[in-house]
Amino acid sequence: MENFAELISKRRSIRKFTPEKLDPEDVKLLLRAALISPSSKGMHSYEFVVVEDPQMLQALSQCKAQGADFLAEAPFAIVVLADPALSDVWIEDASVAATHILLQAEDLGLGACWIQVRSRYTADERNTESIVCKLLNIPEERGVVCIVAVGHKGMERKPQNEEKLKWERIHIGQYC
Repeated sequence: MENFAELISKRRSIRKFTPEKLDPEDVKLLLRAALISPSSKGMHSYEFVVVEDPQMLQALSQCKAQGADFLAEAPFAIVVLADPALSDVWIEDASVAATHILLQAEDLGLGACWIQVRSRYTADERNTESIVCKLLNIPEERGVVCIVAVGHKGMERKPQNEEKLKWERIHIGQYC
């Protein structure tokens, strides 16, 4: 990527992937990006579960009522969680780490998409977080924020349309 401004303009949610596996070096860079993300008071309350098994990806794709089905076709995912006992801002810490993963994926030319887990439910009202914890043997004390699906892009999306930016949402000095 030429520069950060270009990177954030080009980064879009990709929900369709080719079946090609990720290069191990790319996986390492994605995980490095997660681990070097900043955290409140340097507590690094976040943790990550890497999922490459197609059967597990299929099971995880059913963890909520909508918005996760494309995970069944992804070759790779990172479940982003954190330990609420380590930090009162564990959600924010994990969210920043997930954002680093998304940006690193784009920088590598890969597609990625955030799948919200925290505060989501299945069609029959089961808690998504509990389902993910059970499937991946994650201790119930941990909080699962999201799953980031990653793969080689099976679709292309145009960069963000700069003309649609809502500059009126910027307030200078105070909220007006």
